[in-house]
Amino acid sequence: MKFYEFFAGGGMVREGLGARWSCLFANDWDDKKAACYQTRFNGASELMVGSVESVKAADLPGQADLAWASFPCQDLSLAGARGGLRGERSGTFWPFWRLMERLAKEGRAPGIIVLENVLGAITSHGGRDLAGILEAMATRGYRTAPMVINASMFLPQSRPRLFLIGFGPQAAPVANLVAESPNSLWHPESFALAKGFLSAKAGKSWIWLNPAPPEPRTLSLADMIETDFPGARWHTRQETDRLLSLMNPLHRDKVRHAIGSGERIIGAVFKRTRKDKQGASNQRAEVRFDGLAGCLRTPAGGSSRQIILMVEGGQARSRLLSPRESARLMGLPDDYNLPKRSQDAYRLTGDGVAAPVVRWLAQCCIEPSLRPLIPWKKGRAGHLKTADR
Repeated sequence: MKFYEFFAGGGMVREGLGARWSCLFANDWDDKKAACYQTRFNGASELMVGSVESVKAADLPGQADLAWASFPCQDLSLAGARGGLRGERSGTFWPFWRLMERLAKEGRAPGIIVLENVLGAITSHGGRDLAGILEAMATRGYRTAPMVINASMFLPQSRPRLFLIGFGPQAAPVANLVAESPNSLWHPESFALAKGFLSAKAGKSWIWLNPAPPEPRTLSLADMIETDFPGARWHTRQETDRLLSLMNPLHRDKVRHAIGSGERIIGAVFKRTRKDKQGASNQRAEVRFDGLAGCLRTPAGGSSRQIILMVEGGQARSRLLSPRESARLMGLPDDYNLPKRSQDAYRLTGDGVAAPVVRWLAQCCIEPSLRPLIPWKKGRAGHLKTADR
């Protein structure tokens, strides 16, 4: 199976798709992420480094079964300026889409298109931005299946994301995956915002995909964390006390309870800005001991960097989450070469797509839907596999 990868970052989508997929073309504008992509994938001569606006249809070889675009989220994120699809970063969806339209005119439209973004894309401009994307896809004959999938189903990180799967005219979603109504596991009520703005054609193109959920996750945050490692810098006692002082009584009670348990417990802390009863903004620290990390972010500021709080021996100590630990929380193996600068590594992982989510989505929804387009043959165990094309 063959694919194009846009806004490729460090290649987490490619990592998730696996060896059964061949990348015809990839694109990203960030030199440092591109260097990691090239190191990981044997030089990756198919990677074009530059803005998506500079890519032409002639740069895309052949015809892909899949085009994946995890376009920038900054203008759609709740933490951003909320410029939406008119924003400088998230607006790069439209140059990507013009490429897809050009491929369609040339008879090379991808069988399936997958878009991935933050949950803010659902509610941006009251649902109008998502509706605009759905209208564009429906106009080109794609049936659209929006879903929200949380990486916490696969990894110990809370990371809900919007995945919009577009099935082209020849790609058929497997019948038992299609439901007549939404399932709250995959379809939040906020989808109704976009549906209210759709034309009749785009409304009819909407599909409710309802795959069986994956097997329960077995990994916990503690499985990703190293007690000590070369270069580890634990905070001083004063620094940890300062962190604890930023917690409100509810969160301080969580820490006291963890210390009182006598067990070794690992939690995750984020610094956030919260308003008090008088409306003044104050920096707060919030801890979770539920076995999950908070959603990884890019290191735009100190509050964006996740902190590990380790409770052991009647005391708590803290440090920043390491770049390697952040990579593990995205499903990247330990032999993945991260950037040397920590900030660059955090940016790569915080901007990425959790690889196990991609793998699961490919296995349950994408690959079966491509069977009408790709010659398949049975393997020795009776499993379907791709024939040589």
